[in-house]
Amino acid sequence: MGMFSESVDVACNPEGQPISLQWAGRPYSVCAEPVRWYERRQWWAEESRAPLGTGPGLVDHEIWRVQVLPSAACSGAFNDQEEPLTLDLTRHVRSGRWRLLRIHDALRPRTA
Repeated sequence: MGMFSESVDVACNPEGQPISLQWAGRPYSVCAEPVRWYERRQWWAEESRAPLGTGPGLVDHEIWRVQVLPSAACSGAFNDQEEPLTLDLTRHVRSGRWRLLRIHDALRPRTA
């Protein structure tokens, strides 16, 4: 499992679930139901204090585990042996920016 902090572009459905992403110059589609949870971050290492009432985004961050395939694979134009990648993504609550945190599969896609 690799640890990262790399920016990714994520498109979500109206409920806020990731449905596709652009990473390393390639488009990917989410091919299984994503899973969401929250993790505590070490906010005291980055902030001098936590203002009252600022939990989400400061104390906790939102993590999504998604399984993705290259977008062409989801439309049927792929090798049947292609395995989905399992990725952990985080969304910054205030800015809405997404970052790739972890890759759970051994192969990383080639950059364009």
